[in-house]
Amino acid sequence: MVIGKLMLGTAVFWLAACSPGPKSSHGFRLPDGDPEAGKAAFTALGCVNCHAVEGAELDEPEERGIDIRLGGKVHRVRTYGELVTAVVHPSHDISEDYPSEVVSSDGESLMVNMNGSMTVQQLIDVVAFLQGAYREYLPNDYDPYFP
Repeated sequence: MVIGKLMLGTAVFWLAACSPGPKSSHGFRLPDGDPEAGKAAFTALGCVNCHAVEGAELDEPEERGIDIRLGGKVHRVRTYGELVTAVVHPSHDISEDYPSEVVSSDGESLMVNMNGSMTVQQLIDVVAFLQGAYREYLPNDYDPYFP
């Protein structure tokens, strides 16, 4: 009897601990985007001034500032939520592989903050465009030129 109550109490504790808190992204979902509209928005918003996207034919800027390549083969494709976060809060998770010229001395991303000028629809479409540019590299796929 005591063991049963202890097990029940433990189960209730763990279930309560797993419930999402007020800052949880649980349940967050934007509508599906249009990758072609995202490609157009990517250019219109000036993202091409610092980014190239593998496999995408984009209008080249007259002069590219910082050259951060997006897309291509990766060990793990970023989730929808990670891509949204990367666009609206680029300092949240800066890759150790980023060149020092894209990170400020205090560790913040130098990416232009588009939150005041990008529409929600543009965000949705840009994320759809970017998500399609990544290909997962599986460990059993032999490619001597990909680390």
